[in-house]
Formats: sequence, structure tokens, C-alpha cells
Amino acid sequence: MGVEIRPATINGENHSESVNIGAPVVLGLQPFALVDHIAKVDWSLLSQIPGERGGSFPVAVEELKHILNELNAHKLPSTDNESLLKTIAGGSVANTIRGLAAGFGISSGIIGACGEDEEGKLFMSNMGLSKVDLSRLRLKNGTTAQCVCLVDEVGNRTMRPCLSGSVKVQADELKREDFKGSKWLVLRYAILNVEVIKAAIKIAKEEGLFVSLDLASFEMVRKFKSPLIELLESGNIDLCFANEDEATELLRDEEKADPDAALEYLAKHCKWAVVTLAQNGCIAKHEKEFVRVPAIGEAKVTDATGAGDLFASGFLYGLVRGLPLEECCWVGSCSGGSVIRSLGGEVTPENWQWMYKQMKTNGLQLPEPSKSAVVT
Repeated sequence: MGVEIRPATINGENHSESVNIGAPVVLGLQPFALVDHIAKVDWSLLSQIPGERGGSFPVAVEELKHILNELNAHKLPSTDNESLLKTIAGGSVANTIRGLAAGFGISSGIIGACGEDEEGKLFMSNMGLSKVDLSRLRLKNGTTAQCVCLVDEVGNRTMRPCLSGSVKVQADELKREDFKGSKWLVLRYAILNVEVIKAAIKIAKEEGLFVSLDLASFEMVRKFKSPLIELLESGNIDLCFANEDEATELLRDEEKADPDAALEYLAKHCKWAVVTLAQNGCIAKHEKEFVRVPAIGEAKVTDATGAGDLFASGFLYGLVRGLPLEECCWVGSCSGGSVIRSLGGEVTPENWQWMYKQMKTNGLQLPEPSKSAVVT
């Protein structure tokens, strides 16, 4: 395959000129640029999908095509003004980075690769409009990865990414210049990306960056626990996010396997540890400090896609701004609650407004973008 490594461009123009000058404060490593196809479906389709409901696990190209074909016959009737099928730039890290840039005004960039195809153009356009620095995104000949996000009637999502044959940034393509001057590196665990993750962590630590790791899914934790444990116990992960299912899976073979025990384990190896508990909020620990914060009560669940990713956006915003641990959790609860109010992992302008209102009500420090918005 012919490969040309260069910064991403939109309509032939280097997009990095339109974002913050200097190194982004937060960098996200997402080796595969990804496009999400999000649709509301019923249980009859979910029962035909290999793997457990609610998780995220890679599928082959043939399986992706099968799911997309079946979607047309199984989509639920729309009960509001939202489209039955939404296609946007996706991926956990992209969701977090886009949230930081668009909703919190934190200069953020992404390291990865996308193909010179329609999906690649969509990814760059969507992320660029959210003011994400794309100068570290490599363009390559080939296809851009895709993911089907199936959302049931109560808002729970089942994700099936297809990475087969898609372009990816490799470990030996990472450059020290990619990381120099930034403060945080955001990662998501994936067995396909372990080598590039390790390479990125090595450079990041040499350059003095903090490293954040999300545990991805209970399926990923279950099937590939040993490499994950190695990463967590390396001493190089400063912040770890896990949801309740991932936390329980992490300690499945232990005498006590629950979110509280998992938090204690993570806090032994990471400076900050957070376990999100869906409608029950979250628990977090930093050194000897422990906090438990409830979910934002007014949040209605349309689609849980991106809830953890946007929680991470809010929590990282708090850390960047030097907020106390409890306030970081409160901001995360507000931002996580904002994205679940509509379909997909991107917060709409109306839901950013909702988040700013929740933050103001709870006495939290409002981010820069809110100052140009009407928050009542």
C-alpha cells in the first residue's frame, strides 16, 4: 500500500492554521480515525448481533455490511425530529477530544490516521468544525474505519467497530514533536493498538505528559486482561476511567469484584482513578481522597453512546483548570449527562447550553465557550 504521511487538510488547506497556535494542552491518540453510524433499533436486531449486548468489540468487514443491511429493516420509527440514522466522526478518544475543544474551550489535538475517502473527509470536517487540531492526523491511501452503534429503546448502546483493512498510525510513525509542549495524553485500551499505545506512552512520559487511559469495554477487559494489567501496573498511567461493568470485569477472578474494590486497585497504580456508575453517578480517588458524586438528576437518556467519553472531557477540564477532585467529578457528571440527551457521541449546541446551566446551578467554574452563550 502506498502511504503518504502528512498533516490532514480540508479542501486542500492545512486545517492546523485555524486552531490554537502552539501545542494543544490535551492530545488524544486514536490510531484509527473512525466514523460512527448510529441508529435506534429494537431487540430483534440486537439478538442477531454476535457478542453481548451493551459491549464494544471489533467485527469483520462482512459483519459490518450485514449489520448495516439489516439496519434498514429494523430501525425504530422516529418519535422526534432526530434522524433515524446519524453518521459522525466517532471513537471514544475523538469524542473526548471534541468535547474538550468544543464545549470546554481546551486546546486539543488528535494523533491518528484516516483514509482519503468520504469517511475520512467526514471525520476531518466534523472534528475541524469543533476546533480540534488535526495537524497530527496522518492521511494515508486506504479506507477509514467505521463503527455501527445500535441504540435500544431505553438508550443503551451496543457497538461493533470494523477496523479490518483500515488505515492506522503505526508505533514507528509517532514523532517526539507530536507530543512536545502538551500536558495530557488521552488513550483508550484496545488490543489492536497495544504496541502504538506503549510507544505513545514512552514518548509522552519522556516529554513530561500525564497519561489518561479508558478501559474501553467489559468485553475488551475480559478477553485481553493480561496486557491491560501490565499497562495499569507499569506506573505510567496517571488517570484511569472505568465504568461499572469494566471495573467488575477487571477483578472478576478476585474474592471481591465490585466497583469499590476496582477503584482501590486502580488508585494503587494511578494518581487519579474514576469508576462511573451510570444513573448512580461516580466514585473517584486521588491519593487518600475519596469522593462519591451523584448523577445529574435532570438528564434524560436518549442514547448512552459517548457518556463515559464526555464524562472524561469534563473531568479532564477540571484537572486542567486545577479544580478539586469532587468538582472534577461534578463537571464530568454534567458533561456526561449532556451527551446522552440526543443520538450519538457529539453534544449538540442545545445540550451544551443544558450543561452550562447545570454547571452554573451547581456553582461550578464555567468554561470559556459558555461566556459567549446565553446561560439562564
